[in-house]
Amino acid sequence: MTDATDSDSMPTPDRLLHTGAEHPVDPEDLVMASGRTPTPELVEKARKELAEHGAAAVERLLP
Repeated sequence: MTDATDSDSMPTPDRLLHTGAEHPVDPEDLVMASGRTPTPELVEKARKELAEHGAAAVERLLP
C-alpha cells in the first residue's frame, strides 16, 4: 500500500511543469521526443528537420 505522503503519489507541482515553449528545441530533444537515444547520425537528421520545419518538427511527434 502507498503512503499518502509518498512523493510518487503526489501530482507534479505546476511550477515544475513546462510546455517546452520557454526554450528552443535542440536536435537532441527532438531525437529523445521520438523515443530514441541520441546518436550522432540521429542528431544530425534532427538538426536538418529543425532547420527545415523549425519548432513545428517536434509537434509532428508530440501532438
